[in-house]
Amino acid sequence: MTGIQLHEHSFFPTDLLFRNFFDNNSMFQSYVEQKPNYPVDVYTQDSDLCFDIACVGLKKGDIDITTEGNTLKVAYNKPNIESNPSETEAPDFMHRGITRKSFNLGWKISAKYDLNSIKANMENGLLNIRISLSEESKPKTVIIK
Repeated sequence: MTGIQLHEHSFFPTDLLFRNFFDNNSMFQSYVEQKPNYPVDVYTQDSDLCFDIACVGLKKGDIDITTEGNTLKVAYNKPNIESNPSETEAPDFMHRGITRKSFNLGWKISAKYDLNSIKANMENGLLNIRISLSEESKPKTVIIK
């Protein structure tokens, strides 16, 4: 097996794998500090649960939003170049900084939110999804008799 020279030390490829595994603290970070594979913001506003998903260059019809049980799923499948009906060839990129990839995102939503009240809109390449608080979870005033 060939060794790799790094900083005047000889490592086997498996040594680097284990070294990087144990040096990486991402497994031990809180959920808020971790970054998903696709640019997404999740936050609450006016007691609604909100998701902002970057969808640059996509149309509304390209994105599928589904609910299944207590799970919200948002997906986009990038078409293959072979299935592209246009006669235009793919460009020869010098630099590729805009991510145009498929995504399949999913979140388990707390029962305190009503998935039947989901609203979505897309503006300026940003998909915004809002889920309202369920009626049972909204604060109630109790009258003392």
